[in-house]
Amino acid sequence: MTSLYRLAVIRTADGPLAVAEQGGRMAPLHALLGETEARTDLSPLLADWPATSARIDAAVDAGGAAFAGGIDAAGATFALPFASPGALMCIGANYHDHVAEMPVPMTPEYPYAFVKPTHNTICASGDSVEAPKGVAMMDWEAELAAVIGIPTKHASEDGALSHVAGYINFNDLSARDWLASRPPIGVDWVRHKAHDGFAPIGPYFVPARFIADPQDLPIRLTVNGTVKQDSNTGRMIYGLKAIIRHLSSIMTLQPGDIIATGTPAGVGHGRKPPEYLKPGDEIRMEIGPLGELVTPII
Repeated sequence: MTSLYRLAVIRTADGPLAVAEQGGRMAPLHALLGETEARTDLSPLLADWPATSARIDAAVDAGGAAFAGGIDAAGATFALPFASPGALMCIGANYHDHVAEMPVPMTPEYPYAFVKPTHNTICASGDSVEAPKGVAMMDWEAELAAVIGIPTKHASEDGALSHVAGYINFNDLSARDWLASRPPIGVDWVRHKAHDGFAPIGPYFVPARFIADPQDLPIRLTVNGTVKQDSNTGRMIYGLKAIIRHLSSIMTLQPGDIIATGTPAGVGHGRKPPEYLKPGDEIRMEIGPLGELVTPII
């Protein structure tokens, strides 16, 4: 049985390089797969994920020497894992304790979702995010994200997870200013969620076969070394199976689509007194074996 490996894209002197990581060592993915041209993006792997993941499994099993002589993961600088992601769908108010801290007037009757644009919000681990001008309430939200690998429409809950290629860290950065003002027409989700850099992801993409239960993963976030969120994905109101069933009843989910599953208690806006991000802060978050997503605020 293949031991845990993780996929990533790192920055090198020659440009982005897709790698597999195992035991703290990285091997170029194209070299493991016997290809001559370097891969620079994980997105193409999702086009035929079942076949491609089986190839990678076999290559990793046979690639001990490539890892031993490879790159030290501790010194790697990460790039975007998916240069051309699909839709980015985010579930809000999906942890009981987060609903209580905000406070949300009621528990949602179904997974409550919104969409973030991907062309400007997604950034890599280590990338700096500029605090937007005119925003005084910039906040953090540690979330587990699932990446779709097999298309699905009207998925059943029982079969929902079979469409997931793997998992990745996601920080749903938010500008609470327009939530706090309670505008009469409703929340302006673009001003709240769509600023440049407001969707850090990474550093590692972990194939779904290595996550026995996405509803049993520790989730932790710190700001400047102080723990702000420390929870478990088992505390979601709606688990990933129910989320996929719901979203796929609305749209066909395609390979490369990213589903963020909501955040637990501990966000800045829910604290007493509230706390918000400012230039000079550094956010670090980690879920299970997904690595540490680092986001400096400038």
